Amino acid sequence: QVQLVESGGGVVQPGGSLRLSCATSGSTFRFSMYDMGWYRQAPGKQRELVAAVTSGGSRNYADSVKGRFTISRDPAKNAVYLQMNSLKPEDTAVYYCNARNINNGLNYWGQGTQVTVSS
Repeated sequence: QVQLVESGGGVVQPGGSLRLSCATSGSTFRFSMYDMGWYRQAPGKQRELVAAVTSGGSRNYADSVKGRFTISRDPAKNAVYLQMNSLKPEDTAVYYCNARNINNGLNYWGQGTQVTVSS
């Protein structure tokens, strides 16, 4: 069983910063075999990819967050992070951690963490 647990969400003013963390675990989970990503879903909108980092370390970002957000992964801690700077009200959403197995394509999701950007 694979478990993903997000943390670090909260309420922040526009222009502020937050760092989201995703801890991974599971008896059969091998962190190196997974591409990792952060998605978000705002009320009334579809879930969208925010940032992703492959098992090999390649990163990609949604155009809306380029230059403001940074995704990273720590193999020693089996964790992935999302550093969010210069936050805007439109970044308000529930943020989800995703793990995708590079061999069989199976996806796993965390429970989500709320990020609210408001003055």
